[in-house]
Amino acid sequence: MITKETTIEELVEEVPGAVTYLMEQHIRCIRCGEPIWGTLEEAAREKGYDDVRIQKFVDDLNAMKKEQAV
Repeated sequence: MITKETTIEELVEEVPGAVTYLMEQHIRCIRCGEPIWGTLEEAAREKGYDDVRIQKFVDDLNAMKKEQAV
């Protein structure tokens, strides 16, 4: 399960489509082909997102993970 404490590296490994999703949210998750260190929450807070928006990211990413498992 993805949480706000999930590291960007783990997230990209578990849900490759997360890269595109996060880029659409203006959250940088890769640099020079390598995952950015830190958690989803840290990356989102860097861009000024609040708790409500971060929870939406978590929910969306868990839905993406579930879809890819089908």
